[in-house]
Amino acid sequence: MSELDPFETRFSAVYRRYLAEAPVEADPVAIARRAAAAGPRHWGLAGFRPFGQTPAMAWVLLLATLLLALVVGGLAAGSWRREQAVVIAPSPTPTAMPTATPAPTTPPATSTGSMTTARSWHTATLLADGRVLIAGGSESSKDLASAELYDPKTGTFSPTGPMTTARPYHTATLLADGRVLIVGGGAQNGLGVSEVLSSGEIYDPKTRTFSPTGPMTTARDHHTATLLPDGRVLVTGGEGVGGRLASAEIFDPKTGTFSPTGPMTTDRAVHTATLLDDGHVLVTGGVGAEAQLASAELYDPKTGTFSPTGSMTTARDYHTATLLADGRVLIAGGYPGSSGGEGLASAEVFDPKTGTFSPTGSMTTARVWYTATLLADGRVLIAGGTRGVWDEIYASAELYDPTTGRFGPTGPMTTARVRHTATLLADGRVLITGGDGVGSADLFVP
Repeated sequence: MSELDPFETRFSAVYRRYLAEAPVEADPVAIARRAAAAGPRHWGLAGFRPFGQTPAMAWVLLLATLLLALVVGGLAAGSWRREQAVVIAPSPTPTAMPTATPAPTTPPATSTGSMTTARSWHTATLLADGRVLIAGGSESSKDLASAELYDPKTGTFSPTGPMTTARPYHTATLLADGRVLIVGGGAQNGLGVSEVLSSGEIYDPKTRTFSPTGPMTTARDHHTATLLPDGRVLVTGGEGVGGRLASAEIFDPKTGTFSPTGPMTTDRAVHTATLLDDGHVLVTGGVGAEAQLASAELYDPKTGTFSPTGSMTTARDYHTATLLADGRVLIAGGYPGSSGGEGLASAEVFDPKTGTFSPTGSMTTARVWYTATLLADGRVLIAGGTRGVWDEIYASAELYDPTTGRFGPTGPMTTARVRHTATLLADGRVLITGGDGVGSADLFVP
């Protein structure tokens, strides 16, 4: 096109007028229409021929005009009308440039304030106000009646209580009204021989005091205590005066009394009891009259009876049982009773829909006397413990992922611990306290 081409002259004038009247957003269609109107039109056998060119060349010029409007229009309008900016195909909101996500790292547990007393075989109970009640246990060969409270806001422990009776090997259950039921356990008599307890007591967080309740119908330690949906507490098995127990009983917080229920289908101590989503209680393993058990049973609170369910793939005691978010139960570790005192790394899952157990991934380390805690994201934190009775005590920890069925290592605790406690806090962190000869505490941050 020559410098004096009539179309160029007319197009420039039309385009300048359009830009002078341009809205905030340039309209390419409107520009194209004005450009088409700027030149002569001819009709031929090939169709519409703008600017008097051949059909092919005419459409090439028209498309070039559209592209010119898109690319140059914004710059031109911005320079000629500084109070407005011509935006071509804007985004409704600005979009930040993507940044590279750093690879996730797993820091080790961090220390928090130490307990007022070193203790093991104690209990740790999350209260309704977010604090944690640490109660009883033993220090060396001395049984403890002392108790203390952990405040996650300050990261400190402070004395409370004490309990009415010194006791390790007991259970602590948060009741529906916010109080805590403490029952059973063992105590030293004057001859240094363990005495099994039938007594119970209740901690009231409002008054920060313990008061007697009960007692149970049977003295027991290494038993279980499970809060039922109706607010009562199911107590099962354990070690009694005459040996391992099949008996069970119910605590009614309205009356403060225990009454018999059950019994279980077999004697059990150091077993587990897990409330399922349907209200039944799954009881697994433990040690019976002669050996470790693979059997399991279900308690129905409506009928007050126990009935057998599928057996575990491996006999075990001192294991853990953790209710997963999908309603299944993870069983892991413990003693098999037939390996010279060495614990288990194997794990299995109970499916309440089928009433059966099936293997899942093994832990990275065989563990006994460790803790298992369900995290807010559905994984399970496994911490501490030991491989066997006289073996090394672990500071290591690992995580179980129910979506993959696998265990994998995570950051270690600051201190090796065995017979300690682990409590999920309201903010998703996990408080790990005590252990044999240990008074310190750790916080695990998922």
